[in-house]
Amino acid sequence: MPQESPKQRIVKVAVPCPLYKTFDYSLPPAKNQPIVAGMRVRVPFGRQKLIGIIIEEVFTSDVPANKLKPVISVLDKDNLLSADILKLLLWAARYYVHPLGEVMQTALPVYLRNSDDATPVLTEYWRVKKQRLSVAEKQTHDETLASLKRAPKQLQLYQILHNTEDGLDAEALNSLTENWRAPARVLQEKQLVETYVKPALLQQDNCNSAAPALNDEQTSAINAIETHQHQHAVHVVNGITGSGKTEVYLALCQSALSDDKQILIMVPEIGLTPQLTERFLDRLNTSVVILHSAMNDRQRYAAWHAAANGQARLIIGTRSSIFTPMPEIGLIIIDEEHDGSYKQQDGFRYNARDLAILRAKNKGIPVVLGSATPSLETLNNINEQRYHVHYLKQRANRKPLPKIELVNLCSQKLHEGLAETLLQKIRQHLDQQGQVLLFINRRGFAPLLMCHDCGWTTNCLRCDAHMTFHKRRNQLHCHHCGSQRPAPDHCDECGSSEVVAIGVGTERIEHFLQERFSDTSVSRIDRDTTRNKGSLQDKLEKAHSGESGILVGTQMLAKGHDFPNITLVCVLDTDQALFSADFRASEHLAQLITQVSGRAGRAEKPGEVLIQTHHPDHPLLQTLLHHGYQAFAQTALHERQAAGLPPARHLVLLRCESVEVNAAQNFLQQAVEKARQVSLDDIDLFGPIPAPMERRAGRYRYQVMLQSKQRKALHRFISWWAPQLQQLVSARKVRWSIDVDPYDTF
Repeated sequence: MPQESPKQRIVKVAVPCPLYKTFDYSLPPAKNQPIVAGMRVRVPFGRQKLIGIIIEEVFTSDVPANKLKPVISVLDKDNLLSADILKLLLWAARYYVHPLGEVMQTALPVYLRNSDDATPVLTEYWRVKKQRLSVAEKQTHDETLASLKRAPKQLQLYQILHNTEDGLDAEALNSLTENWRAPARVLQEKQLVETYVKPALLQQDNCNSAAPALNDEQTSAINAIETHQHQHAVHVVNGITGSGKTEVYLALCQSALSDDKQILIMVPEIGLTPQLTERFLDRLNTSVVILHSAMNDRQRYAAWHAAANGQARLIIGTRSSIFTPMPEIGLIIIDEEHDGSYKQQDGFRYNARDLAILRAKNKGIPVVLGSATPSLETLNNINEQRYHVHYLKQRANRKPLPKIELVNLCSQKLHEGLAETLLQKIRQHLDQQGQVLLFINRRGFAPLLMCHDCGWTTNCLRCDAHMTFHKRRNQLHCHHCGSQRPAPDHCDECGSSEVVAIGVGTERIEHFLQERFSDTSVSRIDRDTTRNKGSLQDKLEKAHSGESGILVGTQMLAKGHDFPNITLVCVLDTDQALFSADFRASEHLAQLITQVSGRAGRAEKPGEVLIQTHHPDHPLLQTLLHHGYQAFAQTALHERQAAGLPPARHLVLLRCESVEVNAAQNFLQQAVEKARQVSLDDIDLFGPIPAPMERRAGRYRYQVMLQSKQRKALHRFISWWAPQLQQLVSARKVRWSIDVDPYDTF
């Protein structure tokens, strides 16, 4: 009897391409192996051979059998993306209306997106050789070191490595010096440097510090959250700055570790990661990995792999760490939950905070949101009793909150944007051995240069924005598109040499304060001064030690740092945000003021906060001053309700940009016409309208806004709408994206 031919095996694959669909491929009989959703496969796609993710195995396809392309190779023996992560990604692709293949790629480390091999390859580091030397050996060693004066390249490399305790990898060395490998090999032969592989897991053999005594509020929060440790619940730890939220996190982590669970701790910024990691290593006897974008591809994959196989028990990461497989996850903590960094602003525009809540719900575990200034969305969920809230209303050390005063700038003589009364306060606090922090959310020396004779200004050629003057490099930078050019010494319009700097930024304030307070070290902390590896940590250490008497910086200084010696905080340039077109601007300003104010008076000495403004009677400032953030937030919620803005209503933006203004407008007009072909009874549609910054990076930007009280109606519509837009001919001439729950309308 002739044997029946085996049924054809077919897999649905999410391929990294901008299409809202999966693709069917056949599995040749030679690849007769178990198939699990979440495995990677290499498949033909047009002229390319791409790595995709298997979504499921099926036995029928709409594509004729003779036209099904075969899988080239199955790359994994088991699924790299676990079932719970796949479920999360499938939901996220639907909710944020983004092509599934691109969503799947986001969840994979870059190394796995490009390499067939899933074996972790650890990064090699170079460092000064650590060794114990006898007297004779030390003499030889010193002579070898002295001989480096005749080999400048070797000497330069040795000095670079000597200044880094943990050593540097090839990527870091490439950024610091050229052609370093040959000198490195010679130094290795001379027994002066060595290579080693840094483990992905961080673990401290002996935990150095014991937990401090907790106050009643902290104990109450911990006990309440632990009652839900084996079930899903969202807990908000709403604690003022300095109230000891991290101690609550540590106690909850200790409990979860005792229950043999893995923990995910999410932080908004890379700058917070080393400080937080150090605290957890110092207190918890467990294996820790960190995940953030500053790591190279191999480092990140090694850490990801350690979490995915259960070796790492505590994972600390930024936004994308939400997609890390953790087979025994039992707790998720989101620090500074209000921070906008949790929202991805391009490509796959997800909100990691919201996905963390969904992941915890799917796994039946608790999730903790921590903040001194919870987002209005979170406060709305508290008001509607969806979330449990635990208040920490006093500082852990029982020290009082700083006194806040407004400095009215009207009619005052200003010194580089600083009022004389503020400068006198700085002198007073320095004389009393206090540190001073000046906060201004504007980098550079000045926001623009202007001709004193004719009024010409230095505008960006590619954006509807001024270019910021950076004096130290004598350059103009556009902080929107990144373009740079030399600063002019004369006016482009009239030729006058009277080109003056208008306004102030961190660099200008640093320069002025260093002259005014010449007996004090001034340290500037912003994106310009912390570009190099380790530079942020070095500046933070100098701030903690008291070596830097005055700190000048942007919002990098407002997030989670504990500076015990700071007694005076000065908040500059608040007025711009008071009248912004962005509906979230007042919320962001209130959060920033509250967060940065909380840096003052955290130790023995009392703190003081001065806020400069031309509008001291503004309701936002008056509410913050007399009633605090909670009162402001409840007022803002009522205003959002009246205006029909989130969280009262749900919002979606269709964004579009093009080098030709007509192309962007034409696409959006066709998009609106397509939308009006169906019922929009529960949805309000506005636009097309220009974005607040109409031209950016040489592209014209327009948008259509959709609002609805009914989330389901809105998502049902945009799930139909997005594939329709993809088929428009005009879509090929523009860049467009759908932004669900946008963080801003900029």
